[in-house]
Amino acid sequence: METDDPSEPPSSAPAKLGPGLTLVATPIGNLADFSPRAQQALAEARAILCEDTRVTARLLARHSIAAPLLALHDHNEESEAPRLVGRLMAGEKLALVSDAGTPLVSDPGFRLVRAAIAAGVPVSAIPGPNAAVMALTLSGLPPHPFLFHGFLPPKSAARAAEIARLAAMEAAGLSATLIFYEAPHRVAEALAALAEGLGPDRPAAVARELTKRFEEVRRGSLADLAVHYAAHEARGEVVLCVGPAPPPAEPSADTLDSALRAAMARMTLRDAAAHVAAATGLPRKRVYARALELAEGA
Repeated sequence: METDDPSEPPSSAPAKLGPGLTLVATPIGNLADFSPRAQQALAEARAILCEDTRVTARLLARHSIAAPLLALHDHNEESEAPRLVGRLMAGEKLALVSDAGTPLVSDPGFRLVRAAIAAGVPVSAIPGPNAAVMALTLSGLPPHPFLFHGFLPPKSAARAAEIARLAAMEAAGLSATLIFYEAPHRVAEALAALAEGLGPDRPAAVARELTKRFEEVRRGSLADLAVHYAAHEARGEVVLCVGPAPPPAEPSADTLDSALRAAMARMTLRDAAAHVAAATGLPRKRVYARALELAEGA
């Protein structure tokens, strides 16, 4: 959503970084996507918290930004958060980046942000690239609602269990485009597992190397994509998008009547109609009207 407020500073003169913690999005591939505001925020930070100091150092060197780098990753975030919050409460300006894209989105930082908020420290963000959202917009699948899942478990049993959990959520009414990150060497097996657990005909898209020279978005059914990537190993960063589950088939009149009779045998007519409507997805008024007809004809 855009605003047109004359009181806002023009984009050519970004506001200076305020005290507290600033989450800064960085390029997901094309370094030209590094915004002026993001560059300024990192240049003004007392220190930059990052997953891999080597990755962030290359980005800073390209843009002549000199700032101390502190590693913050899954293995040390819990222990480092109190000390970093102490620095923030003392008035320091710290910036947080991930190796690529928007911080916290399947990357470290959530525990620090939560601790900073709890301590009353200002937390702000510089928006920018995000692979999940870009893949969604390019997929051709319904853009909203969507569910971003992050990475599936790497081991087959745990992955199958997680996909089964998603399938159960869909059976309970979830209807959303699903978005996953995946390592390139696991793309084929992840697609095969998704096809088995969610249905081989589900529409899907595989987006890889987004914003880079060999950017590719391949669209098709889960089964077809699984076959393709089994024969052509994916390279680069990969995002998988899976279209929403198809609506359940409407039960036949005989099936509806059988369900209503069984429910009415053990509960009130109103409760039976509500129960069957929830189970079938049919409008409650319609099911209640049919229940009345069956009761009157009994």
